[in-house]
This record gives sequence, C-alpha cells and structure tokens, in this order.
Amino acid sequence: MTDTPSSPGFNPDTGETLPPPPVAPPPFAEPVAAPAGPQLMAPVWHTIVVVAIILLVSYSGSARLAHNLQSRGRLLLYAETIVWQLLLFGLVWFGLRLKKTSLREIIGGQWSKPEDVLLDFAIAFGFWIVSAAILVALKFAFGLASLDTKRSAEQVKQTIGSITPHTAAELAVFVVLALCAGFFEEIIFRGYLQKQIGAITRNVYAGLVIAAIIFGAGHGYQGKAQMALLAVYGAMFGTLVLLRGSLRPGMMAHAWQDAFSGVAAYILTKMGMI
Repeated sequence: MTDTPSSPGFNPDTGETLPPPPVAPPPFAEPVAAPAGPQLMAPVWHTIVVVAIILLVSYSGSARLAHNLQSRGRLLLYAETIVWQLLLFGLVWFGLRLKKTSLREIIGGQWSKPEDVLLDFAIAFGFWIVSAAILVALKFAFGLASLDTKRSAEQVKQTIGSITPHTAAELAVFVVLALCAGFFEEIIFRGYLQKQIGAITRNVYAGLVIAAIIFGAGHGYQGKAQMALLAVYGAMFGTLVLLRGSLRPGMMAHAWQDAFSGVAAYILTKMGMI
C-alpha cells in the first residue's frame, strides 16, 4: 500500500488539497518613493554662467551699438548678432548634454500630421494678435506710444531706428536674423531658462517670471522702458509654453513679430516717416 503523501497543503486524512498558508507581511513596509519633482535640464553652475553672459553682453552691447554701426555698418551688425545667438545656443546645448537632455525635450510637442502644424500656426497667429494688442495698450498707458503720427514715428526711431534696415540687402539679412531669433531665443529663454529655473525653485511660475525678466534685461540696447515691455512680452511667451506644452507656436510668433517689425520699419524709412 502506497504511503499517503503528507506535504504542506495536503490533508492525509481526507486526501484534499489545502489552501496555501497566508504569507506573513514583512515587519516593515517598503518605503514609497516620493514623486519626483521637475528635473534639472543642466547643471546649476551652467545656468549661472549663461545668465551672467546674457546680462554682461546686454550691458556692454548697448554701449557699443552706436560705435559698431558707424564703424561696421548694419549688415555686419546683423551678422554678428546671428553669430552671437549661435554661440549662446551652443553654450546652452553643451549644458543640456551634460545632463543628457535632448532638444526634443526642450522644444516639446510633436508634429505627426499636417493638422498639428496648422494648429500651432493658428495658435501662433492668435497669440501674435493678442500679445501685440496688449503691448500697444501698455505703450499707451506708459506714454511710449501716441496717436500723434510724428511723435509715434519719433518713438519708433528711438526704439529700433538705429538697427532699422535701409537697403534690400539689409532687409534680407534682417529677416534671417529674425528667424534665428525666433528659434534660438525661444530655446534659450523659454525652453532652457524657464524650465531650468522652474526646476531649481520647484515652481514653474517662478521660472516663468524670472526667465521673462532675464529676457527683458537681455535687450539693453533698446533702453529701460522697452526692456520692461519685453519682460512682459517674455512672460506672455512663457505662458504660451505652459499652456501649449511646446515652443513651436512661440517660435513662429517670435520670428514673424521680429520680421514684421523690420519690414514695417524699412517701409516707414523709405516713406521718410522715420
């Protein structure tokens, strides 16, 4: 006669299989990891260097602008500005690589079908109209714009008169500069600085505000009043990035705003209005 197996989980009297014994809980529960906060895009020291360079070049560049125009001309000034943007972009890219952050993460969004492109284009156009209206209202509120044609022309001349293209060649290079500014400045200020400062402070709104202030301060050649307006403008671009989750609409709006300003100033110059 075969012996009845008597292993755990088997009743030798009835021949029935018993349910497995309950597993005793561990004496201490495994700690639950806290949700990760915003990740740094680059080392903190790198961000400090980038901001310091932006502010230093803005301060020194405003003092050198008139001299450079007289000694080198607008074409060379535009070319130097494009090179400066490339170098600053390269510095930002270097910092991103140190943390293995890709440009795709910085830019955000994705164009998987033509409708995505059209949607971002429509958002950019709407943003351009709304932001321009807000800036115009602020200019009137602070006395930087007037319904008087001559006074308005003089204010435009004081703002961008020194860098306004005067020839077709200058206008063509200025448009290239505007396209570069739309791409590189959005990556630098909204893609990198805004997100990086938001991660450092653990507050996305602090990142938005501080990056906008740096954006305004980075345009020292336009004067204090315009720097303040550009800080507001930068905050609007930053808000667009938070709402859309992508730099693409802001890049479009930034590029054609700069290009539009140059073309309009060129036309007004040819008409003798500025």
